[in-house]
Amino acid sequence: MCTGLGLATVYGAVKQNNGFVEVYSELGRGTTFTVYLPRHEGKSVMAQQEGAIEPTQKGNETILLVEDELTILNIATMILTKQGYKVLAANTPGEAIKLAREHVGEIHLLMTDVVMPEMNGRDLAKNLLSMYPGIKRLFMSGYTADVITHHGVLDEGVYFIQKSFNMNALTSKLREVLDS
Repeated sequence: MCTGLGLATVYGAVKQNNGFVEVYSELGRGTTFTVYLPRHEGKSVMAQQEGAIEPTQKGNETILLVEDELTILNIATMILTKQGYKVLAANTPGEAIKLAREHVGEIHLLMTDVVMPEMNGRDLAKNLLSMYPGIKRLFMSGYTADVITHHGVLDEGVYFIQKSFNMNALTSKLREVLDS
């Protein structure tokens, strides 16, 4: 199922880099998206990327990761595993509930997409709270937290990370949630 998050993700990345997106659509002819980014003028210098530094905050907790986009699920699983977390990866809310029921031991954190087929992340979290009352929750979406909260999908004060995120942003947010 396509949820349209690709354009939201592109728009977010373009806005973060002081650019903008222009859309032109004509019935029967199609749509054109033009991305404008600022030009860099000056000497080229190798800058150290913010996400290039190896995170120092590793973990050993169990995380139930739920993401309907397989690429994001696989990358996030790889990042979390590399950082020492035990990851239970699920592609659907139904699969996540099955994994949670079958898991022996504690699940410390649910990290879930907000908008998914079958059920949204908030409803999934409510369902899992009956099995794991102490489970911490981190929601993620290609939409901004303001948009998600405005549409009533997340309650205020809930932990949230916007996709796309780098390894440092993810591991820092995880530690913030797990240590809260």
